[in-house]
Amino acid sequence: MIQDFEIFFQILLAAIFGGLLGIEREFGKKEAGLRTYMLVCVGSCLFTISALYGMELFAGDLQVKFDPIRIIQAVAIGVGFIGSGLIIFRRDHLEGLTTAAGLWVVSAIGVAVGLKLYLVALFVTGISLIILTGLLLFEKKFIGKK
Repeated sequence: MIQDFEIFFQILLAAIFGGLLGIEREFGKKEAGLRTYMLVCVGSCLFTISALYGMELFAGDLQVKFDPIRIIQAVAIGVGFIGSGLIIFRRDHLEGLTTAAGLWVVSAIGVAVGLKLYLVALFVTGISLIILTGLLLFEKKFIGKK
């Protein structure tokens, strides 16, 4: 029962962290926004939690090889597949690359929450917000990007 509440907390926290980055993407009117970022973060978290509990479930069974790292790797590959569909070369510029990279990072945040690395997940969420917002202003002012 207590274990269930911790899992619910982890999933809620992943939704919040994913939502923070998703809101920033919504303000920028990007392809993937609040719901997408939240779902990717929550899904990554749940895959990680499931992998860890699966490992515990089969820990004593020598006939079953269960490697949670493979599931985390599959999350990274799956999100990379989603992200690749967002990247488009239009006329003379590339679109969707930052959104794809953001989805990839938010999936890593979900994995971190699933692994109970809460402070790391919070830190990466904060750094990612700074990168997405602060550096955008810097690029516009000093580099001349639109």
